[in-house]
Amino acid sequence: MTETLVPQAPVSTAEIAPHRPTDWRSHAMERRIRRRYTAERRFRLLGLGAVVVSAACLAFLLIVMIAQGYQGFVETRLTLPLDLRDLRLERSPERLKGPGADLALAGAGLERAVDAAANRAYEAEGGAALLSDGAWLRVRDAIKHDPRLLTHPFTLALPVASAIDVAAKGNGTPAAERSVAKLGAHLSCGAAWDFFTGADSTDAARAGIWGALKGSLLTMVVTLALAFPVGVLSAIYLEEYAPRNRATDFIEVSINNLAAVPSIVFGLLGLAVFLGTLHLPRSAPLVGGLTLALMTMPVIVIASRNAIRAVPPSIRDAALAVGASPIQVVSHHVLPLAAPGILTGTIIGMARALGETAPLLMIGMRAFIAAPPAGFTDSATALPVQIFLWSDQVSRGFVEKTSAAILVLLVFLVAMNGVAIFLRNRFETRW
Repeated sequence: MTETLVPQAPVSTAEIAPHRPTDWRSHAMERRIRRRYTAERRFRLLGLGAVVVSAACLAFLLIVMIAQGYQGFVETRLTLPLDLRDLRLERSPERLKGPGADLALAGAGLERAVDAAANRAYEAEGGAALLSDGAWLRVRDAIKHDPRLLTHPFTLALPVASAIDVAAKGNGTPAAERSVAKLGAHLSCGAAWDFFTGADSTDAARAGIWGALKGSLLTMVVTLALAFPVGVLSAIYLEEYAPRNRATDFIEVSINNLAAVPSIVFGLLGLAVFLGTLHLPRSAPLVGGLTLALMTMPVIVIASRNAIRAVPPSIRDAALAVGASPIQVVSHHVLPLAAPGILTGTIIGMARALGETAPLLMIGMRAFIAAPPAGFTDSATALPVQIFLWSDQVSRGFVEKTSAAILVLLVFLVAMNGVAIFLRNRFETRW
């Protein structure tokens, strides 16, 4: 059966509307162009305004933190004349520099001698109450460094109590400020090195950040050692080897959902599994690292998969064409090209883990730790938890310590992000 084609009537050229060139000088077109340029300028100004607001908020945060925290790196000291010739102590350098020097000096009554000297020199201003609880430790260290101090009078600048320190910086109580006014030239300022070398303390003048910083470092080592290899290998399998079926789809959806789970859930998981079932040591960097690794692993998997997916398929095809095996294609070609994205995602995930507090609180890393941890199974705390504990203290001296610890944490985070940028630029390959 054939179809009959019905001829169409020819279209007259007179029925086609003639093309008229656009009149760019017309009033309507000029008004339309002005509106378009105005919209572009408005959009550009909105973007600039958003950048300015963001920079202003960041600058405000930094200014407030620095204004409140820089005093945490400075301590007030009191000049104290000392004469320790009455101490019943063997004055040989070998005894004072040996392993038993601390015990020997403490047993000889050094702390009582320092308090007595303060009472004699500043009895009207408060005597020994002016000094920090750990002031005599400075004297002990000075004697260990130079045992000849036990043979003649000398003068030493010792840290004052927290109330006097705060008053000397302009934020103390009226009574403490009167004591500062009386002491006058006997007070001086110096770098608070104990803040970087000490651990937590009930006295704000003695509180340091090294214990929490070391706990964070040990926790991050455990987190990186577990989350990085497992996350990268999982990403390689899912992108290069896994079949496309319902099982892998379920795994991908689960990983994406785990990346959005609140951190407190991982803390509860660590509490139930690592402490309740496996009976690992409580408040240890090992448990904290395992818990944070569970939280960081989905982030590393997602970042690594995106980096691997960004490698052009032509590179894989070229490697296979010259006889490379699938494992050689991945290890020699895909991974080196995806390394910048993998490392950047890993370090960003680690930086997020470093600032987490809720999971560590759930596994008990909020205990009072008076000494830095010696290993992965010792009791420890972390920088965010230490900041949380200090912010809850009543003493005014802990306010500046809290701000100073926040500055240390920010420097740590900026350093990690700087490492991520360096690694990305170092391993970046253009094709």
